[in-house]
Amino acid sequence: MANKTAAEKLATIQKGYTLEGATIELGAAIVDGELHKEAQVRLPLAMMNRHGLVAGATGTGKTVTLHMMAEQLSAAGVPVFLADIKGDLSGLATAATGSEKLKARTDSIGQAWAGKTYPVEFLALGGDGNGIPVRATITSFGPILLSRVMELNDTQESSLQLVFHFADKNNLELIDLKDLRAVIQFLTSDEGKDDLEELGGLSKATAGVILRELVNLEAQGLERFFGEPEFDTAELLRTAPDGRGVVTCLELPTLQTKPMLFSTFLMWLLADLFEDLPEAGDLDKPKLVFFLDEAHLLFNGASKAFLNAITTTVRLIRSKGVGIFFVTQTPKDVPADVLGQLANRIQHALRAFTPEDAKALKATVSTFPVSDYDLEETLTSAGIGEAVITVMNEKGAPTPVAHTRLRAPESVMGPSTDELIKNTVAGSALLAKYGTAVDNVSAYEKLTGKAAASTGDAAPGEPPVPGSAGDAGTGQADVDAEARRIEEEILGRPSSRPAPAPDRAPERARRAPEPAAPAGGGFAGDLAGALGGALGGGLKSMVRSMGTQLGRELLRGVFGTSSRRRR
Repeated sequence: MANKTAAEKLATIQKGYTLEGATIELGAAIVDGELHKEAQVRLPLAMMNRHGLVAGATGTGKTVTLHMMAEQLSAAGVPVFLADIKGDLSGLATAATGSEKLKARTDSIGQAWAGKTYPVEFLALGGDGNGIPVRATITSFGPILLSRVMELNDTQESSLQLVFHFADKNNLELIDLKDLRAVIQFLTSDEGKDDLEELGGLSKATAGVILRELVNLEAQGLERFFGEPEFDTAELLRTAPDGRGVVTCLELPTLQTKPMLFSTFLMWLLADLFEDLPEAGDLDKPKLVFFLDEAHLLFNGASKAFLNAITTTVRLIRSKGVGIFFVTQTPKDVPADVLGQLANRIQHALRAFTPEDAKALKATVSTFPVSDYDLEETLTSAGIGEAVITVMNEKGAPTPVAHTRLRAPESVMGPSTDELIKNTVAGSALLAKYGTAVDNVSAYEKLTGKAAASTGDAAPGEPPVPGSAGDAGTGQADVDAEARRIEEEILGRPSSRPAPAPDRAPERARRAPEPAAPAGGGFAGDLAGALGGALGGGLKSMVRSMGTQLGRELLRGVFGTSSRRRR
């Protein structure tokens, strides 16, 4: 290795990155301090579902790297999901302006640069921002992920799973936080003590802890996130009319105050996709690529059950055509079982200012294949916009390690204007579908006998309330058509989407609340009689009744999640 000439090192890189299929162009190789634009470093599009890691110290260009990769994925017709931590990624919707400095850089690496815009959809957790509100029901979120948000210990998590089990088999739809609170309060009341005893393992003290944590979630404003209409993760698989993949950009303006919700929500998205997508095998390009920024938030203090669920999801979702790229500071932020599944590595510069930094540097170097570089020196001296790269080639083998000067994005490396974002949201066909919160009959109403609350405020852009005149139109028809395409072509099943009808309200929004009698002793039998077998507004959370307990219980996935599409 030490006796190789610069020409031999260059030839190794050129041969290793000469690929036949479609690729993501990453940049040009640097060998012995010299930039060689004839040695292009690239990532096979077909290998992006083998997952990857983008790592490096703060300020070394990780966000710009995923920005650049998202552009090329979109251009190749691959939908992309991005978590916009700092607000910089909204610039994908705005074409960049060239400059002499930029031209000099792009010419030096052989990049034919031109400013472009990309199809972007802006989302916001529970409407916390300018984007389309994203909500999830408590039932869909599941007990494992919810325990993670509430930071419950293993015993408390097991108890929460018993509560979900009880709600499942008794047709108590858990839509929002008040539903879960109502079920727990019932179980700890005199009326529910027999049912609580039958559950076993759920003490009143543990139930009290869970109730207090629910109050904390409400105090943090998280009740806006849990509810309906629930976001359909199939929306992430859409393409624009011109064939480019839609880039879904999730705004996270208050990440610092709710980091656990953010990281857990991302795993809910993946878990829902994992349970819904069919096996795809090897594809020419992935169906979707996720970029999970601040990945360390997923793993800090995580329970064993949560870590096992993440590992299982990452290992198996590859065969369903979904690629996941974890973005963090050092590889040690990611558990070894997960890190072992990440075939593509883009490592930006690391710092070695402290003994802990030096230890992390050595650990990072040890994870790379043997190379012609002194990686400790290269990783500590690499400039902004440079990275050490090795990926999986089309034959499933690692490519040579290459110190690379990365390509420049063609859209704005920074935020788009607020006006453009708001106009994009207001013009989105998804706004009428998800913009207005609804409160259907669920566990709270059934246990208390109270009527469902009125619908909530509309999201920015003020779409019509579901069911009102003008709710459906050309935009909604386009959404329905794309949803049918996703179900038939990507999910591999007959479409359940009804034909567009301009004056037809969504099924769940127009379902009239049904009166519920207060629960009394002999809960399961009395409840069934009072409801007459009706499922109320929580149809999404319940499987079709088959006349048996097995038929009534939820089909839950690896995270304990459930979905209306799995019934």
